[in-house]
Amino acid sequence: METPISRRAVLGFAASLPLSMAALSACGTSGPGTSGGAGATYWFLNGQPQEGVRQGAVDRFNKKNPDSQIKATTFQNDAYKTKIKTAIGAGEAPTIIWGWGGGTLRTYAKAGQVEDLTSWFDQNSKIKDRLFPSTFGAATIDGKIYAMPCETMQPIILYYNKRVFDKVKVSPPESWDDIMALVPKFNAAGIAPFSLGGQSRWTNMMWLEFLFDRIGGPEVFQAVFDGEKNAWSQPAALDALGKVQELVKADGFIKGFSSITADSNADQALLYTDRAAMMLHGSWSYGIQQSEGGDFVSSGSLGFMNFPPVEGGKGDPSDTVGNPGQYLSISSKATDEQKNTAKKFFSEGVLDDQEVKDWIATGGVPILKGTQDLLAKDKNAEFLQFTYDIADKAKVFGQSWDQALSPTAAEVLLDNIVKLFQLSISPQQFVDNMNAVIGK
Repeated sequence: METPISRRAVLGFAASLPLSMAALSACGTSGPGTSGGAGATYWFLNGQPQEGVRQGAVDRFNKKNPDSQIKATTFQNDAYKTKIKTAIGAGEAPTIIWGWGGGTLRTYAKAGQVEDLTSWFDQNSKIKDRLFPSTFGAATIDGKIYAMPCETMQPIILYYNKRVFDKVKVSPPESWDDIMALVPKFNAAGIAPFSLGGQSRWTNMMWLEFLFDRIGGPEVFQAVFDGEKNAWSQPAALDALGKVQELVKADGFIKGFSSITADSNADQALLYTDRAAMMLHGSWSYGIQQSEGGDFVSSGSLGFMNFPPVEGGKGDPSDTVGNPGQYLSISSKATDEQKNTAKKFFSEGVLDDQEVKDWIATGGVPILKGTQDLLAKDKNAEFLQFTYDIADKAKVFGQSWDQALSPTAAEVLLDNIVKLFQLSISPQQFVDNMNAVIGK
């Protein structure tokens, strides 16, 4: 999830249907290119402040390496997810492929579309040793490493607006029952209980990820990931699906949430302009609210917490979901020169000292070991330490579903989540539809 995302944006997450170039919303330092062209190419997500950090790393690398240049192109989150899959399938991928690892990376690896980096990491053990071990799970397919972990750990966080909580004279929720009890109180005050960019689909998914975990524990989705027959039929899954629809029916989300996009940051604006009381979103949201929300963050009006437990649930309330990191792969179609440039960027440019400082300045916690002193010195120290503690203390850091699953299953998942939130299908219909694509 940045994703945006950023799962991400994870966050995030999309179809593999082809789009014409005219249909894509893209911008950057160069137009879309292929791996076979001169110089290495690199596609990643746009949107500040994350885009600036990524571009800064490229610019510094290019300045130090005039003979090994990287050309960057940026895309909006949802457009990127479609474009990158189409380009890879057509053999026209950029040299460096930005992504979330997991099921999509597995598809690329199985098809021989990305480089096996296992031996490179063996030869560069210092690079691997400086990163959190948990970040390599989503980069590893059948015991081999196909991506370089990068950027920040991004757990999903429940944000709340302290100003409107004070106005309504209520406290942050400590349980699912508390959430349901807050809904009518905020609605009565003319404030939406929750902001949601429902048109982006993956934003809805975060609710199910937490409810599945809090009700049944990580084993519920693990059974789906492992391809167990009828894994979606577990009682805990049906319970979670039902609870989401109860929240929708109670007007728990902003009116018209299905037409609000996350790429536009309209969901973020609803929170910092006091039109919504709470929002479930990735840790990257903090930086967006800080840069776009005026004094909302600096005034101390933004609150944050882990998702609360569900009464009677089996899940550990310290567990989290989201993006354990972001990932850079190398296209197998790239030239040897381009591949060498990419590997040099991995060793010299990714998470250099300036990039680490820049991620921290955005409110992000880099996946690099030994950053506690830097986090403590930053103006966002409270949020950074909170994020670090969530990721550090979680017994399970579940990867975003649409990244953990194959692209085929992920697309069916996202479509059915939209229908679930729109109340056009029942929990049982959702289960039946998803059981049909297990293992595909």
